[in-house]
Amino acid sequence: MKLVRTGKISYLQPAAPASGLTAGFSTRNGGVSRPPYHSLNLGTNTDDIKAHVEGNRSTFVRAFHLPLHQLLTVKQVHGNDLLLIDEPNLDLSHFARVEVDAIATNQPGIMIGILTADCYPLLLWNKQQTAIAAIHIGWRGAAGGLINKTIKAMTTHFDCIPAELVAAIGPGIGADSYEVDRPVRDAFRQGSGFWNEISRETSLGHWHLNLARSCRLQLEQAGLRPDDIEESGHCTLTQAEMFFSYRRDHGKTGRQIGFIMLNQ
Repeated sequence: MKLVRTGKISYLQPAAPASGLTAGFSTRNGGVSRPPYHSLNLGTNTDDIKAHVEGNRSTFVRAFHLPLHQLLTVKQVHGNDLLLIDEPNLDLSHFARVEVDAIATNQPGIMIGILTADCYPLLLWNKQQTAIAAIHIGWRGAAGGLINKTIKAMTTHFDCIPAELVAAIGPGIGADSYEVDRPVRDAFRQGSGFWNEISRETSLGHWHLNLARSCRLQLEQAGLRPDDIEESGHCTLTQAEMFFSYRRDHGKTGRQIGFIMLNQ
């Protein structure tokens, strides 16, 4: 992925998208929020000044020549549900209160986004550029099989073929910075996520967890080709100049966005 600047913002742009898609992962730079939310905080669920967040979101969409009402984010709850939008919607505002952790659509002109600050934003699209998805992957989503659930929904409702899907895994907390305990281990062992391949024990009852690798392995298991999966390689916790991190900043921080849109 390459760092691109457009308007006042900068974002990581996946290598694969062609002219039919707009996709990427924002950084924390280019907004108006003050510390500890400086500066491009896009999270409406933070304690930042509301007007600053609204201004940041306006700045963000203007960089892509969009009105604010075409940006859709939802109420993320670390769950296992997804929102499917398969018909035109003139008003997207009612979706903002839906409690889900993935969005999939075949409708052009809707920029769907996942807000993160250590969890991983995962973007999906088919090579025909007729369907897209954005997924919020923390340890619960990874263990709960949300990736496979989203791919199955795209297959069922949008006639996607897994081998023709492309994925971009955005910035998130790196394995060396992410220590977890037994409840997380148990959730993976009882669910999805390839626990043995993504964990390294650091002390009794504690492990370092590689969520990016869990995403990749689950995508490959679902049928994606390894060469069609791109990882940003950026760690949100260690790169304070570029990204917000919930764990590093003890919860007082902003949110960046993983975003994707079928262009009209």
